[in-house]
Amino acid sequence: MVVTRKGSARIREGHPWVFRGEIVGAVAAKPGDTVRVLDDKGKFIGQAHYSTSSLIAMRMLSRGGEAVDFVARIDAAQRLRDMVVAGTDAYRLVHAEGDFLPGLIIDRYADCFAVQALDQGMDRALPKIVDALERLYSPRAIVARNDAFVRTLEELPRETKLLTGTLDAPVPVRMNGFAMEADLLHGQKTGVFLDQRENYEAAGRYARGRALDMFTCTGGFAMHLARNADTVEAVDSSGPALETARRNTAANGLENVKFREADAFDLLSSYVSSRRIFDTVVLDPPAFAKSRAQIDAAVRAYKEINLRGLRLLSAGGILVTNSCSHHIDESTLLGVLAAAALDAGKTLRILERRTQGRDHPILLSVPETMYLKCIIAQVC
Repeated sequence: MVVTRKGSARIREGHPWVFRGEIVGAVAAKPGDTVRVLDDKGKFIGQAHYSTSSLIAMRMLSRGGEAVDFVARIDAAQRLRDMVVAGTDAYRLVHAEGDFLPGLIIDRYADCFAVQALDQGMDRALPKIVDALERLYSPRAIVARNDAFVRTLEELPRETKLLTGTLDAPVPVRMNGFAMEADLLHGQKTGVFLDQRENYEAAGRYARGRALDMFTCTGGFAMHLARNADTVEAVDSSGPALETARRNTAANGLENVKFREADAFDLLSSYVSSRRIFDTVVLDPPAFAKSRAQIDAAVRAYKEINLRGLRLLSAGGILVTNSCSHHIDESTLLGVLAAAALDAGKTLRILERRTQGRDHPILLSVPETMYLKCIIAQVC
């Protein structure tokens, strides 16, 4: 399959994507086929998975002619985790492009695995991926968490199902000294927000006094805040998520955390009106911008939620604010935070600028591999 000069240049610069408009000539490939990729001069430059429906028509698998060895690539990903992961048996094992397996996510939860095949090629390769995991780990269970929206763009069914083994309850895992449970079949993401693991610890180090954790989900930030804060109020709009959070805090003997089911924007507005004051505020909302078309609306939403959070903070208080929207880069988030601080009449000191955990590796040549921003700031 021949690609244009622009597409060829992107591949040579280390980015694995080829867009549909960069393919030259007619295409005979079927959904998920592994195809040979040629540059605009007809020179072979590698192999890719082909998608018949997505704007991203090809995702590069290799720069040579060899077939993908899933055992070798997953084993290489594990060696990186052995270097950067500590204090947990729950972590991201394969981070798609970040581990040179574009379109594939594998999360490990103790002796179980959750797999996401996000394009047609990886969906067809699922039997090989499952076989590789069984050969390397002999897992108790492997779950397909193929419920992500991107599969709709790939004309693939959105589904969650058990691929191998048995799994009739949430999986107990350890994280940063805490016992937690991960519901691989029904929980958000693939069970737990693994990308925030290192940020949980950082937030916990700064926590003090009265803490407010918005969008707590299964209680990750709340539990870490509870180590140093006097009290923690943890808020989420999902009742089932809060039930998991309550079980997590109870399992760890945390008695200074209270949970509340509520809409975050409405509750923050109510607290501002009633002049509630907190010493630590965590804001970890879902992605407000899932496409470029949503950036303007997302910026307004991030500005508003940070403005309300800042108005609740005491002098010297700590704000931990997050964005998991790839389309909102760090400079944009910092600009939003600066504008919110100005409107709140407060001066902020940046203590830390953080990103996703190191088990979610970032490639310099693939900006899309960096998506999570975490800013820790203090009211001066």
